[in-house]
Amino acid sequence: MTFDVHQLDTFLLVGSAVTLLAILAVRLSSRAGLPSLLIYLLMGVGLGEAGVGIGFENAELAHSLGFAALAVILAEGGLTTSWREARPAMRLGLSLATIGVAVSVAVVALAAHYALGLSWELAVLLGAVTSPTDAAAVFSVLRVVPLPKRLTGSLEAESGLNDAPTVVLVTLISTGAVADNGVLGAFGIIVYELVAGVGFGLAVGFGGAWVMRRAALPSSGLYPLAVLTLTFLAYGTAAAVHASGFAAVYVSALVLGNMDLPHRGATRSFTEGVAWLAQIGLFVMLGLLLSPARITPSIVGLAIVAGLVLTFVARPLSVLVSAVVQPMPWRELGFLSWAGLRGAVPIVLTTIPLAEGVTGSQRLFDLVFVMVVLYTLLTGPTLPLVARVLKVARRSEPRGLEVEAAPLERVAADLLQVTISPVSKMHGVEVGELRLPKGASISMVIRDDETLVPERRTVLRHGDDLLVVTPRKLREQTENRLRQVSDGGRLAQWLGDRERRP
Repeated sequence: MTFDVHQLDTFLLVGSAVTLLAILAVRLSSRAGLPSLLIYLLMGVGLGEAGVGIGFENAELAHSLGFAALAVILAEGGLTTSWREARPAMRLGLSLATIGVAVSVAVVALAAHYALGLSWELAVLLGAVTSPTDAAAVFSVLRVVPLPKRLTGSLEAESGLNDAPTVVLVTLISTGAVADNGVLGAFGIIVYELVAGVGFGLAVGFGGAWVMRRAALPSSGLYPLAVLTLTFLAYGTAAAVHASGFAAVYVSALVLGNMDLPHRGATRSFTEGVAWLAQIGLFVMLGLLLSPARITPSIVGLAIVAGLVLTFVARPLSVLVSAVVQPMPWRELGFLSWAGLRGAVPIVLTTIPLAEGVTGSQRLFDLVFVMVVLYTLLTGPTLPLVARVLKVARRSEPRGLEVEAAPLERVAADLLQVTISPVSKMHGVEVGELRLPKGASISMVIRDDETLVPERRTVLRHGDDLLVVTPRKLREQTENRLRQVSDGGRLAQWLGDRERRP
């Protein structure tokens, strides 16, 4: 196969045009409350054989590129996750990613075999590929829904951790390893791959952080590239010894993202951009892989029934069982059940049996594709409404925005943007009465589109935006103090720290 200059020019023209359209589509999808993945998938379908006519049927290539894109997306998720916020919900997140996945696989597999008539192999594969949630799909919608940190932490941890066990399970089934090794043998392989993957991730994460703190690179742009490369190193090292590369890449990124490394802000911005590019390429490619002519009424019917079981039986039951390790109010459990969005991950996982030539895998791919589209359309736009009905939406709190203060390791500060909502009792409080921790201060007040440098006697008003500078080690104390004053006004120091209700 040759690839001349003319083909390269055409590829760059089409690729750049599709990428720009996909970037602009993000704003459209956010306004509509839809995950952007749906638009990207439809763009891929439009470019495929039913539209422009680009043919793409290479399942092996789709499998490889899909895994590479998922590694980038998981790396970005780990690098941008705050361990301080995720730690309280980590038990539930880990339980959802393991126990919850097992429950979901069992329920969907039973329904698929006995109700839909699928063979046991395809039924278990259907349960396995549809069990993991997708971080990109979940958080593209949750950006507009302010939630308690225990909810966002649980969803974030689940989305980052549940890819690893399901990838191992789908691979074992597709390659026939379950039949060769038995159920107990397959379980042992899964445990080994996960434990070893986490171990490699921790080793590369802490070792890479040690190196990065001592490396004096000649350009600030090299630091984000080096950090992202370290996460890929964790993936490759783990995969080389048949451990879980996805567990390794997420854990290493989680460690690196929570270390005080040089140019943290630039690193997070860089990885976020690369992750968006990976999502766009991944979803468009998966759309190209679909042939609309294969979407028959029987496929749509199977997808609807399987989706009903997954959404209204398997997901709620898996959340309920997983919550045994960390009980939560029923309202929050109900929201977790509805927020289990499936995105690119289930479709990518179906490329494993496709690449292995499993009988019926093409039908499985089409079924899962239709399921993802239909039920993302159902659950995505309704998440804000469900959050309000269940009363789990949080009305207001300081919104932290991490910025880079300086390239020096010892100078680490955060900039908090705080909006004084109409219900906040911070209205009428003087800046000096906030009594922020020593070292933290309000650097600017934005009022009626004008900026002013506050003094101690400056009175705060509803609608004000405050820019609060705080050393990173005092950020939690600063946010807690702001919440106290917002709840109790100037008397907060006597009322004490009250737990803020959602």
